[in-house]
Amino acid sequence: MHPTITAFESSPDRGRGQARDMRVRWALEEVGQPYNVRLVSFKAMKEPAHIVLHPFGQIPTYEDGTLTLFESGAIVLHIAERHAGLLPDDANARSRAIAWMFAALSTLEPPVVELGMAMLFERDRSWYAERLPMLQDRVRVRLGELSRRLGAADWLDGAFSAGDLMMVTVLRRLHTSGLLDEYPDIAAYVARGEARPAFRRAFDAQLAVFTAASRS
Repeated sequence: MHPTITAFESSPDRGRGQARDMRVRWALEEVGQPYNVRLVSFKAMKEPAHIVLHPFGQIPTYEDGTLTLFESGAIVLHIAERHAGLLPDDANARSRAIAWMFAALSTLEPPVVELGMAMLFERDRSWYAERLPMLQDRVRVRLGELSRRLGAADWLDGAFSAGDLMMVTVLRRLHTSGLLDEYPDIAAYVARGEARPAFRRAFDAQLAVFTAASRS
């Protein structure tokens, strides 16, 4: 039996690989674990059958035998702890990789998502022009800190890990903001993540869902 994850039946990101099931797909591809995908509509996400899996009515979820998980970070950590390839063998390096997973979700993602939501939904608001620079500067602070830590390294802490996987998926949300262009080292870091064969397989699988939905 292969694990089953849920994903948007019709993703609002229009196939750009920003929906959070992308993180789980990428992790499964990195460790070579086959998986099934169950597509869920926005209506079905709020119905009891899905709420049992995800109490907040979102995606992704992960089902493997008697285990059901929600939250992309928890799912990726579960995969990384049970399959070789996403966490180092050394105990200290392993803990640092997990710390970077938390940093991606807790420190980087909130200002990145807030900026993205404003750019998407607040452009016609009277306060948008004044609010946008503040949101951009919040992200710049974090990008500057990350840039100083990354330096000339390929990855955050030695070899590629689940910490890089989570960080790259967060940073990809900035592609349309123009902010990555201000930090060439971080832009190159994201590009390295996107060039990994496992990422490409996961991206193509998610894009295929959007393409099929668009044709129907």
